[in-house]
Amino acid sequence: MERILLDHGSGGKLSHELVQTCFLPLLGKGDPHQLNDSANVEIDNTGLAITTDSFVVDPIFFPGGDIGHLAVCGTVNDLSMAGARPLWLTTAFILEEGLPMADLRRIVESMARTARKAGVDLVAGDTKVVPKGKADKLFINTTGVGVVKRGRTFGGQFALPGDQILISGTVGDHGVAILSSREGLAFETPVLSDSTPLWDLTKTILDTGADIRVMRDPTRGGVATTLNEIALQSELGIEIQEDAIPFKEAVSSACEILGLDLLFLANEGKMLVFVTKDEVNMVLAAMKNHPDGREARRIGEVVSEHPGRVVMRTRIGGRRIVEMLTGEQLPRIC
Repeated sequence: MERILLDHGSGGKLSHELVQTCFLPLLGKGDPHQLNDSANVEIDNTGLAITTDSFVVDPIFFPGGDIGHLAVCGTVNDLSMAGARPLWLTTAFILEEGLPMADLRRIVESMARTARKAGVDLVAGDTKVVPKGKADKLFINTTGVGVVKRGRTFGGQFALPGDQILISGTVGDHGVAILSSREGLAFETPVLSDSTPLWDLTKTILDTGADIRVMRDPTRGGVATTLNEIALQSELGIEIQEDAIPFKEAVSSACEILGLDLLFLANEGKMLVFVTKDEVNMVLAAMKNHPDGREARRIGEVVSEHPGRVVMRTRIGGRRIVEMLTGEQLPRIC
């Protein structure tokens, strides 16, 4: 393929191939099986997690959030999924000439509120302005640093057969919220983005003392792509139950009307947790007692069969392979 396509930014199969064939060979230093949400490093016996992300969501204001709120939540959550307590963020703005100052101020105020809620400090930043037509309103990059408790390491490569898979709540809310705003769609019950910082829920889970193997937030590419990434990292199979996956009726209706697959829709405030069978009930109970995990469910388990594949047991008793996202359901979702 000679040129970059929108699909390369979907978080799905082409994104995965781009990382594996272009970025990792030239820029990577680590094991490609360890491609998790944050990089873990150690200095002077202190474990740190570092991550960076760019946000180009369209529209910049949407039901339940805005690009500034999303930029803080996304980076805080990538640190949290490494088990790191988020501490510091840096941010960089690329502004298009002509952007209303009131919109910029509203977004910056939103970032400040979200950072306070997440318990992180914004400690450095940068601003660039490009001529009108050379960007779309504004793009934001955020980089985050957190501290990791020694002896705690999480990642897709640590999944083991028998691990139970939990999800913290309903899937697809962010994807449908963006789509409804972008396309002017109205539902009887409005769907709001689930975008929220997840560190407090993560800390609640870690405080149970359970043997957590993997934590991952299923953002671009949705639950299907994230589980496929973990299956490839662990070189094991994953089986999920279709009737166990929680969703809002309005989100399901939108998928039926628009021909979208619920499992590929983006989420910005949900997490997948892999835990041993003996401890799954304890972790699930802890999640349900937290405001961000009330609708948590067990949706599947890790198996030795069909390594590198995700298989779903359907409501009618069949089985189907769940592939990584191919193509772009919704560009510029985050």
